[in-house]
Amino acid sequence: MTGVMDLTPAMRQYLEIKERHPDCILFFRMGDFYEMFFDDAVVASQVLEITLTSRNKGKEGSIPLCGIPYHAVSTYLAKLIDRGFKVAICEQMEDPRLAKGVVKREVTRIVTPGLVVQDDNLQAKQNNFLAALNLDSAKGLFGLAFLDISTGEFHLLESSDKPFFFAEINGLDIRELMVEESLQDSAIIKALSRSENPFRIDYFPPSYFELQSAWEKIRVFFTDDHLKQLGLESHHAAVCAAGAILRYVEETQKDRLGHINRLQWHGKDRYLILDESAKRNLELFVTINENKKTGSLFSVIDETVTAMGGRRLRWWLHYPLRIPEEIKERLAAVSELKEQHLNREALRKSLAQLYDIERLGSRIVMGVANGRDLRALQASLEKLPDILSVLACFEAGLICSNGNVMDAMPDICALIEKAIAIDPPMTLHEGGLIREGFDAQLDQLLAITRDGKRGIAALEEKERRRSGIQSLRVGYNSVFGYYIEVTKANADRVPDDYVRKQTLVNAERYINQELKEYEGLVLHAEDQKKEREYDLFIELRDRIAKEIQRIQRTASRIADLDALVSLAEVAAKYDYCCPFVDEEDIIEIKDGRHPVVERMPLPDGFVPNDIFIDLDKNRFLIITGPNMAGKSTYIRQIAHIVLLAQMGSFVPAVRARIGIVDRIFTRIGANDNLSRGQSTFMVEMNEVADILKNATARSLIVLDEVGRGTSTFDGLSIAWAVAEYIHDNDRLGARTLFATHYHQLTELAVTKEGVKNLNIAVKEWGSQIIFLRKIVAGGSNRSYGIHVARIAGIPNEVILRAQEILINMEKGEFDEAGMPKIARSKKGTVRNKKQLSLFMDDEDIVLQELRDIDILNLTPIDALNRIGHWKNKLNHS
Repeated sequence: MTGVMDLTPAMRQYLEIKERHPDCILFFRMGDFYEMFFDDAVVASQVLEITLTSRNKGKEGSIPLCGIPYHAVSTYLAKLIDRGFKVAICEQMEDPRLAKGVVKREVTRIVTPGLVVQDDNLQAKQNNFLAALNLDSAKGLFGLAFLDISTGEFHLLESSDKPFFFAEINGLDIRELMVEESLQDSAIIKALSRSENPFRIDYFPPSYFELQSAWEKIRVFFTDDHLKQLGLESHHAAVCAAGAILRYVEETQKDRLGHINRLQWHGKDRYLILDESAKRNLELFVTINENKKTGSLFSVIDETVTAMGGRRLRWWLHYPLRIPEEIKERLAAVSELKEQHLNREALRKSLAQLYDIERLGSRIVMGVANGRDLRALQASLEKLPDILSVLACFEAGLICSNGNVMDAMPDICALIEKAIAIDPPMTLHEGGLIREGFDAQLDQLLAITRDGKRGIAALEEKERRRSGIQSLRVGYNSVFGYYIEVTKANADRVPDDYVRKQTLVNAERYINQELKEYEGLVLHAEDQKKEREYDLFIELRDRIAKEIQRIQRTASRIADLDALVSLAEVAAKYDYCCPFVDEEDIIEIKDGRHPVVERMPLPDGFVPNDIFIDLDKNRFLIITGPNMAGKSTYIRQIAHIVLLAQMGSFVPAVRARIGIVDRIFTRIGANDNLSRGQSTFMVEMNEVADILKNATARSLIVLDEVGRGTSTFDGLSIAWAVAEYIHDNDRLGARTLFATHYHQLTELAVTKEGVKNLNIAVKEWGSQIIFLRKIVAGGSNRSYGIHVARIAGIPNEVILRAQEILINMEKGEFDEAGMPKIARSKKGTVRNKKQLSLFMDDEDIVLQELRDIDILNLTPIDALNRIGHWKNKLNHS
């Protein structure tokens, strides 16, 4: 490898900076490119699919090299971040033309999966959280802080409830998790690394989580009044987690963090809790089988037209409310928006023209916004007066409060309109950023460059006349500057004062004194103009950054408004009703529908169903019926309707009363999780165990086919015992929907007063069945599995044999001769025939022989002889 002494000053500088950031791919700015060297170049070239070359190519000690244009950095950066890499952005801190020696360079920011601010690597309607986990072993407390640096949202959580804590980590949109390095091989990290939503885990020294330094960081970012309201004094686990995040973002993003100005408690008492299993089983955000967003509950209720509104609606579905007054406030706003169709349409039209103000504001503060970002902010602010005028037509509290505090920021809007060019470039150093008339000094430089260029054009015409060469032209390139180009055919007519600068194949290039003077004037003014534009832009951006709290408040109001309008739009489009939500224990739904399934192209349409469940005599509902008849759809739709109601949405039903639920637990489906080393049955039992340990009487439990992952008798006994445990008040007594094909469980209604049987109605027509999809009272004593097999296309021979075996099994396990009835066929033969039992008496033997007779091939004399033989045997028995 090349020795350090053999390297150029720039390469030595590169290695010094790389040594300080060994875990990052270093983007090293060299002119118009970010270049990568050594191992970084090898890795980056493969991930980014760009050419790998080298410095000193072909010579001993050549250095691997690849590069990307600086103006396209966000696209390449996104690819690396998506693959989990960290990238250090190293900029030139001085003009190379003015530098003495090697250009000064510094890492200005570090980009990681949890520290992304550019749109290329962000989901528009999804948060992007950097989280820190802290464990207070002495008190048995978990502390969690999570920050979306692209929006400034910062939350704290502290809990001793381990399942709840892990559910939160797995349920949040976390891209990167900070933990103390001592936990690297702990059971906690092993459990988190198996999450179905994988994220990067980074390990840090204990000093990052030290309490005193954490307090110092927190007090830098937040006011004393704000911290006093939060009451953090006794929550050391959460404080240490927050301090770790703040130290990390300060180190990686320098001092551009003014948008992190508010800290919020994230407590479980205010929200309906959904663990990872419930979110997956209910397909809230992606489908189970294909992991697609289309077909999820969120996909059918998301009619938001802004990225801000989409993130807010997603948060509401993640965390439905538990306080009836807050739910009713949202419902009142949705109701009024639903009724005012024309005003709702006007709002949607105006909202759809807004850019992501929240993330634009963050980029402005962090110093990465360009001229187009400022123009996007200005274009959005221009639409706010139209929105405010429509909001004046409403009375609901949430809508009016949106109108009263939404700041249209006319001063910022006017400033950007006056200062920024209508169509600014993406870069900041090439000019074209600032409008003429904004700055007198810049206008003067603009005039000089225009006049100088006009002078050069006039000089070209003058030289054509003077020389008589009509093809003569004045050109420019970055190497030679301005030049006079003459074809070689006219070389003998070139004036004596021309000085040759370059020879081409068909032409010669010259310069004279007058052109040299114009060049000095124009190029110097052009450079000064670009520098002035850059300085003015930075000054303007910093000025707007100081107004970040105004921008954030307005963005938050827009997010709330768009989410509310979305819920109203869904309610109006799909005929949802306003639920009545209270503290009672009754859940009563009339003609409820599954919000996702009803949108599918069903041949006969969706069949709605009712439910009544409480904490008294209707607390445990057993739903039986054939497979494919709709049991799973029914129990899921109840959970969906409860979720929607508690998030403040209208629901797919004719009428609904929802008694507040604190948690929803699910056990739906039976899927192996091979990545976790768990079988179908183990996954099932883990989920059931979690329910039995953590559910309360106010929970809603949704169980589908418990016990089917093992043998029939094992499964039935487990399902029975689980049902008894959940039903009994002295154990749990929670509201429960229990779908099963173990129709023996319907007998629980005889001994348990809170159990009620329901079944999916079926109409039989000869050997055929018709699924009516309607829930009716009573239990089903048949599974109709053979009918379903026929529908699925199982060969008729197999169907007939299955019916024969079923009849044998239903009559009993063994026949009179001790032979297994499951083996008997109607033809009178025994499959897998075994010898007669030693314990059969003479009567049993006679009966067995009688059954085995082939009557069609039996002669009269043979029949008489056999009858005599049997009579003699029975007389002597």
